[in-house]
Amino acid sequence: MTPPAPGGIDLHLHTTASDGRCSPAELVDRAARARLSVMAVTDHDTTAALAEVDRAAGLQGIRTVTGIEVTAIEGGRDLHILGYLFDPDHDGLAALMRSQRAARVARIEAIAARLAANGVPIDVAPLLAQAEREPGRSIGRPQVARAMIAAGHVATTEEAFDRWLVRGRPGFVAREGPAPEAVIDMIHQAGGIASLAHPGQHGLAPRIPKLAAAGLDAVEAFHPDHDAALTHEYVTIAQRLNLLLTGGSDFHGDPDHGLEPGSVTLPPAEWARVAARQHSPSA
Repeated sequence: MTPPAPGGIDLHLHTTASDGRCSPAELVDRAARARLSVMAVTDHDTTAALAEVDRAAGLQGIRTVTGIEVTAIEGGRDLHILGYLFDPDHDGLAALMRSQRAARVARIEAIAARLAANGVPIDVAPLLAQAEREPGRSIGRPQVARAMIAAGHVATTEEAFDRWLVRGRPGFVAREGPAPEAVIDMIHQAGGIASLAHPGQHGLAPRIPKLAAAGLDAVEAFHPDHDAALTHEYVTIAQRLNLLLTGGSDFHGDPDHGLEPGSVTLPPAEWARVAARQHSPSA
């Protein structure tokens, strides 16, 4: 097997601080094996892993970028905004993340109740207890899917989502949260740049001009869910709107995905444009 080329740039990675399977240290080890030169952990609605990742990556000679994946809500549906190069200690952003994580806990409780009412009981007590012990931890449907596997109701996380956890299925509970424009504004207040995550998953091309008008800085054109045609489409949209490009593997460590850090990377020239763009934090 040919080893990966050195110097890869992966700006979309997850740890156990949200729905990833790898601890921060384990993720950095895998990033080092993938010969990454730049990495960004973008856990859902939390920055809890950033400090540990930064320390471990420094020992491996990997540059880290502050990152996060914030769940916005538009028309009752999730829309994910990636934030980069922000101040993780910004009070406004920290308050928003606490609110997001509390909403996630309430949603998990509601999903578990719906599953039980449909004859599919799961034990979410350990998950909720862990969220209480570790206030920075962010929980979501992937952990519910794993609890369903442990209970013997489904064989894979994909089956859990397809049969029970997506819109229109018995266990689905709609999320509540801020509008994407509010998330973009808060990332800017924290000094960061905002990128629309994996737009090809939900056909978000028509929304990008309005989001750009609201201050969106970038589009994640390089993503494992984007084939060559979709990547070209979103690169073209970004160029037309004078937006930056971001990209990464969206690594979770879930065997159902089968991806590794560095399996999708951002071209170095595009990373240079991102690194040169930063907002000044506001109080």
